[in-house]
Order: sequence, then structure tokens, then C-alpha cells
Amino acid sequence: MKKRAIVVKVFITSLVLPWFLSWAVAVHGELVDRIVAIVNDDAITLSELNEALEPYAKQIRNSLYGPEEERKMLFKVRQDILDRMIEQKLTDQETKRLGVSVQERELDQRIEQIKSEHFFTEEELKKALAAEGFTLDEYRRRIKEQMLGIKLINLEVKSKIAITEEEIRDYYEKHLDAYGEKKEYHLRTILIRVPSWETTQDRLNALRRIETVMNELKSGAPFAELARQYSDDTTAKAGGDLGLFSIEELSPEFQKTIRWMREGEISPVLQTPQGYQVLMVEEIKGLPGKTLKEARIEIQERIYREVVEEKYKAWLKALRERSYVKVIQQLH
Repeated sequence: MKKRAIVVKVFITSLVLPWFLSWAVAVHGELVDRIVAIVNDDAITLSELNEALEPYAKQIRNSLYGPEEERKMLFKVRQDILDRMIEQKLTDQETKRLGVSVQERELDQRIEQIKSEHFFTEEELKKALAAEGFTLDEYRRRIKEQMLGIKLINLEVKSKIAITEEEIRDYYEKHLDAYGEKKEYHLRTILIRVPSWETTQDRLNALRRIETVMNELKSGAPFAELARQYSDDTTAKAGGDLGLFSIEELSPEFQKTIRWMREGEISPVLQTPQGYQVLMVEEIKGLPGKTLKEARIEIQERIYREVVEEKYKAWLKALRERSYVKVIQQLH
């Protein structure tokens, strides 16, 4: 019976739609509006799509792309926004079917929370929204849609997810590099800068200076004193003191060198975009890792977010597949 109803619905749509579109397009020879997509019993109009697109289109036009690249980007964004609008229609319909709602006081509380988090007054929030092409009423509508979506996800997706202890343990064991002991390196540097407009003589002068530095270091001269004397880096007055860094915070070229150095060790001369540079590992600090017990809540939340995202995509796909969705014509 349901299948027959859908067939009848499609048949009626195919009869009515051409007439409706011709009426919508030609009133006194002017474009009034037209439907760009049908989602079950709802329609998305061209004016709605253009309104949703405008802030993004404005950003693209202001980014000084070439005409062809701008056209391609606008087309892609338009398609993406229409797809999101279809999904929004589907979730809106589902929230109504399930009786999910957001009270005005809940919406007011959420807006006040956003203002508090960003230290905005009402006027400052309005100005910030206006700069992005939105009014406060439009923003409230979007926040309400988000809140409805969250309630719907809680009902249809989150309430059906349970993370087991076995999953948490497996995740911990597969990510020991993230939860094991960490190291921080206290570094000093001596930089002999080579100008970007360098000449052969500039580079020879820089090489001579760095060779002098290396010879004095080999003779036992204190690194900090040589940094004060020779370094062109902003840290020279502080004896070349760069501070503490984890290995991940360093540039790839520094990582390759520092990873294998011990406390008190001095690197070979490194050629960097700034010039010739020498590093010293003054101290290596070991930071304790997290036990499974200590990392449990963090891991549970991480797994939960990943599962929610995966399950939501699957739920949305299934919702779309069992609904009637038709894009009227290709967008240009």
C-alpha cells in the first residue's frame, strides 16, 4: 500500500509540477520563484537557496579568484548547501514526527551562553553577525535548528550507543604513543643569519662565523656566552635560550636532529631558512604518561564522538533513502 502511495505521489507531481513551474516563472514576465528540490511534502525554493548561499558567495567573490575558479567554487558550494538544506528538511520533518521541540527559554539560555563564552554584549553579537551577513533573528533560527538536531541525535542515535570496557582498553593499547611517557627538550640556539638577498661574500662571511663558533664550542667555551657574543637570533641576550619544547612542536628538520641527542649535546651546523644554526639540548624532562585508569574518561569520550558521527551518518543516509527526495534540475 505504501509503495503504491509513493507511485501515485510521483505521478501527481509529474503532472502538476510543469504547470506550477511555468506559473511561478512567468507572472507579468518576471521571475517570482521556483522550486529547486522536493523533500517529501516540503519544497526548497530558489530564493531560500540563494539566501542560504549569499554569505558564502560573498566570501568567495571577495577572495579575488579568477572567473573560472570562482564559477567552479560557487557551483560546488551551491550544491553542498542544497544538500545540507535537503538534510535539514528531512531532520525537521523527523523532529516534528517524533514531537521533538525547543522551548523559547531554552533558546534564550543558549544565546546567553554563547554571548558569555565570547564576552559579547547584545550589540556586539549583532555587529559580529552583521559582518558575516546574518541578522540576530536568522542566527536564533540557526541555533534553534542546531538544538533540535542535537535533541534528535540524542533520541535516535546517542541513546542507542554504549561504549564497552573492552573497546576502551583496545583503544588505549593501540595508542600507547599518545598516552606513554613524553619528553620535553630545553633548547638553546646560536643563529648566524644569512640575508635573503645574500651574495657569495655574505654566505662566506656567515660560514666563517659559524666555523669560529663551532671551534670555540669544541674548545669548551660555554654555549650561552657564545650565543651572547655571536648569535643573530632574538634570544642572544638570554644566551640563546629557546625554552621547553615537545618533539612535535619543533620543525621537521629540528625533530630529526633533536630526537637522537642527549643532555648537554650540541648539534652539527644546520642550514635553515634563516641561515646557519646550532642547537644545544640543555635538559631533557620526562613527563609521565597516563595509565588506562587515568585516560579512561578521555578515551571513552573520544570513541563516543567517533561512533556518534559514524552512526549519525548511517541514520541520515537511511532516512534519506526511505524518503522522497527530488532535485528539480541541475544547478548552474
